[in-house]
Amino acid sequence: MSFPVRRLFAASLLSLSLLSGCTGNAPVVENNPQVLRMLSWQAPTILNPHLSTGFKDWEASRVTLEPLATYDAEGQMVPLLAAEVPTLDNGGVAADGMSVTWQLKPDVKWSDGTPLTAEDVVFTYNYVSNPEVGATNLGVYQTIESVEALDETTVRVNFKRPNPAWSLPFVGASGVILPKHIFEDYSGANAREAPANLMPVGTGPYRVVEFKPGDVVVYEPNPYYREAERLSFQRIELKGGGDATSAARAVLQTGDADFADNLQVEPQVLERLETGGTGRSIASFGPLGERIEFNYTDPDRTDDNGHRSTLAFPHPFFTDETVRKAFDLAIDRDAIATQLYGKAGQPIANFLLAPPQYVSPNTRYEFNLEKAAELLDEAGWTDSNNNGIRDKNGVEMEVVFQTSTTPVRQKTQEIIKQGLSAIDVGVELKSVDSSIFFSGDPSNPDTLGRFVADLQMFTTGNSHPDPAIYMKTYTCDEIATPENNWSGQNFARYCNPEYDKLWNQAQTELDPEKRQSLFVQMNDLLVRDSAVIPIVRRADVVGVGLQLEGVKPTPWDRNTWNIAEWRKTGNSEN
Repeated sequence: MSFPVRRLFAASLLSLSLLSGCTGNAPVVENNPQVLRMLSWQAPTILNPHLSTGFKDWEASRVTLEPLATYDAEGQMVPLLAAEVPTLDNGGVAADGMSVTWQLKPDVKWSDGTPLTAEDVVFTYNYVSNPEVGATNLGVYQTIESVEALDETTVRVNFKRPNPAWSLPFVGASGVILPKHIFEDYSGANAREAPANLMPVGTGPYRVVEFKPGDVVVYEPNPYYREAERLSFQRIELKGGGDATSAARAVLQTGDADFADNLQVEPQVLERLETGGTGRSIASFGPLGERIEFNYTDPDRTDDNGHRSTLAFPHPFFTDETVRKAFDLAIDRDAIATQLYGKAGQPIANFLLAPPQYVSPNTRYEFNLEKAAELLDEAGWTDSNNNGIRDKNGVEMEVVFQTSTTPVRQKTQEIIKQGLSAIDVGVELKSVDSSIFFSGDPSNPDTLGRFVADLQMFTTGNSHPDPAIYMKTYTCDEIATPENNWSGQNFARYCNPEYDKLWNQAQTELDPEKRQSLFVQMNDLLVRDSAVIPIVRRADVVGVGLQLEGVKPTPWDRNTWNIAEWRKTGNSEN
């Protein structure tokens, strides 16, 4: 890198280090077209998405790691490492639904110069499907019987049974391919010790040259990228930390950054910042929904191994459907959506929010404190000792309600606490730093997966137009336990054989309309049981500098999916 670029990049680092205290009177920062300044206030902590539950980690990883294909905003599959999209017509998709064959692009290389081959795809399957690895997306690959390398650039995925969702494995952010030669010594219980979890070797347009977990990721062009001549940036810095408001300010008002993701900012604040004239926000509604999960296990009792929130001890009151319905009725979704999200949020009753053909028309939500109190009375929870909190058989109805640290979420917690307190439920609010909450670290009790609390709130959604894996979340097999290293995606530990039966039927149903009906029934069952409380359909809001072009958010991948196409126009004054 030439000295002038190094000097300008140092200036960009200085400006980003001032973000936590920046104001509308911040100093002018030169806009260097060769340096991309990104903000992810929920800082990434690992760069292997197979081991993380956080979109923040997936976002940072997708700059350098790629799947075989992904989906654009219109739901069209886009081949990346694949030479073409498999179809019935080209022979890629077997007529009986039992296999799919992918052709890889020729002459693709990893960022260390090693050729990509079909063996890397086979290895990625073996890695993710090994229970000792503890991959968070194991469920995506459990329909597979085997993966075969037919030659250097041809790989066949064989399924256990006819599979209408053949495009789930190896596609989108959960389908990134890992290099066998880098990870093969870390493909078991030692998977989290791999140096490449922090310094990945990928096939994507940029490679990581520095990573400080919870702080900063620095990238430079991948010299072996197949279209290296298209790349616009000599350096990319993704800076973590701070909060959503300061990140929005840096892009929209001061021009200290070019891009910021996940802007969970109150609508009136965002509108004010957008008058700054240095950037714009893009809000796109997709499958993302903020929800509250009940813990069906007791977070206060420990098993023989010292673990809490295990199947050995059911929750003292959330296993009662009547109690869950009462909590559901006590949540004012309209107030949350209107006051805290504005145009970026819609109150919801459904768990499955996209694509449109899968959205149930059969559900509704209700805010009714009087009815909620009546249900708790009916379930035998009354304030027998006159301390202002309901109790039953000596158990006080007190809950710990946790979520990640963001202004919007803490205000959401307050609204929810107000409703629950009105029906005499004791509520303790807990906020956890996002870098911990979404880390997927099985040793940390404050993570989403460990769920050592009574209630927790977060956003997720299907990362693929086919919702099969997303709806698998609440199957019994997906329960997060010590035995699977807390890697299951069913953090709530909900288990309903009726739900599992519907999900299993959907896995082999080849008729599209019948399959859609099964997913609607699954959604309706979750809502009917108050198994989960959907609150707000959240738009994915990003901040984009006025000089940055090529950003094309899609609900089916992370924002950085097409970062090879991003570029900045010439210098400007802010």
